[in-house]
Amino acid sequence: MTLLLYDTTLRDGTQREGLSLSVGDKLKIARALDQMGVHYIEGGWPGSNPKDAEFFRRVRDAPLTRAKVAAFGSTRRAGTRCEDDPNLRALEEAGTPVVTIVGKSSTLHVERVLETTREENLRMVGESVAWLKRLGREVVYDAEHFFDGYRLDPGYALATLTAATDAGADCVVLCDTNGGELPEVVRDRVLELRSRLTVALGIHPHNDAGLAVANALAAVQAGCIQVQGTINGYGERCGNLDLVPLIATLQLKMGRCVLSDESLRRLTEVSQFVAAVANQHPDPHAPYVGRSAFAHKAGIHVAAMAKLSESYQHVAPAAVGNEMRVVVSEVAGRRNVRLRAEALGLAAAESEGPVLQRIKELEHRGFQFEAAEGSFEMLLRRASPDYRAPFALEDFTVIVEKRGGDGVRAQATVKLRVGEQVMHTAAEGDGPVGALDQAVRKALIPHFPELEKVQLVDYKVRIVDEHLGTAARTRVIVESARGAERWSTVGCSENIIEASWLALCDGLELAVLKGGE
Repeated sequence: MTLLLYDTTLRDGTQREGLSLSVGDKLKIARALDQMGVHYIEGGWPGSNPKDAEFFRRVRDAPLTRAKVAAFGSTRRAGTRCEDDPNLRALEEAGTPVVTIVGKSSTLHVERVLETTREENLRMVGESVAWLKRLGREVVYDAEHFFDGYRLDPGYALATLTAATDAGADCVVLCDTNGGELPEVVRDRVLELRSRLTVALGIHPHNDAGLAVANALAAVQAGCIQVQGTINGYGERCGNLDLVPLIATLQLKMGRCVLSDESLRRLTEVSQFVAAVANQHPDPHAPYVGRSAFAHKAGIHVAAMAKLSESYQHVAPAAVGNEMRVVVSEVAGRRNVRLRAEALGLAAAESEGPVLQRIKELEHRGFQFEAAEGSFEMLLRRASPDYRAPFALEDFTVIVEKRGGDGVRAQATVKLRVGEQVMHTAAEGDGPVGALDQAVRKALIPHFPELEKVQLVDYKVRIVDEHLGTAARTRVIVESARGAERWSTVGCSENIIEASWLALCDGLELAVLKGGE
């Protein structure tokens, strides 16, 4: 049977402590997942906040090409008609082809959290599913706390699934919401339900006991055809099922084809991209896709690897888009440079080596290019022997001041050179980076009017080496836009203003070059 990947990074994943996504972030991640081949993308809970409602409006204007978009919500409230329930109305207005609703399977939650009767909860499940089916939606029913509920009262937990099934649910998903179940229990429950229900089954495990991947694999082997999880395992507490190792294990170990081989080779790239957009540190030791997943340091290992690569590797790194590294002497990655250059339409045959070396030097200093494709393109362009920069910064001064009861003000003065002409300009802004950006634009727009249409749409800051305190290096990623076109650039320095300038410079210089092509 076809195995369906259901990604909930944009909803469940955002419940991770310290993780927040803008609408733009969510759209970028959704498109990356769509291109990789995920079957369902849960965009959020439209009844809970304006951000998610806006996401569903914007994704309708630029629909995905492969994945189905799902909106998430809960069953109707106790004592309320479906047509009067604001949550269900918000799901209707989201206009998605798929709606996922969560309902209670545990008597503990029915009686002590919802504070309603068991009978009313069954009506809430059945009526909510039926109402959404009448709207013509594909309905996924998430049975929250199913495994804990089954342990308390098996008959009632099964009754909630029957209520959803009888009302027309297309898939019933068993949720290990507290994340503490064991694989053998998951397997037994799925096998039992397959003999009792005719509806398609799914699994939604959390990772509180470190068993989410194992539980998902057990569920798939027992007959579940939908798996719900997040990229990099983002989620509340200890996180959700990490779809990345699940996909790789299913495909490379169990022969279950869930993605094309080409998409599987993008697994490392997608994992790093989502981490960068979410402003999270990628886990270097993550299975399959971590930077250290195929790194070798011990002398005996390296000696063996030189003779036979599979001697200390359980799969080929290239199968998931990663690479083998010898820690003391990294394996060159010229092919990566070549492929990315070809995708940009740039020739890089003679500059592959210098560009790769430059990337290594910059990443050692704290730069990161996974989510800064604009800066990578600038490295390629600048490596060309005949490249001439359209402008050069001579110097800048940024002043931030607060006087008396006035607010904080920022002013920037810059000296720029375009050809033989030197310009001095000054501008104010809400902050030092905004002031610097305005001053630079004031100098450049008379020479490059296409910059007037370029906007800064995102600005992210990360401390690279926190243990150094105020002397730590700062990495800045800036996203620029011109119409529907977007590109991100990176800068890194002990000084946040210099880091911001490096990112701004790459973004503006690339805009000039693109505008002239």
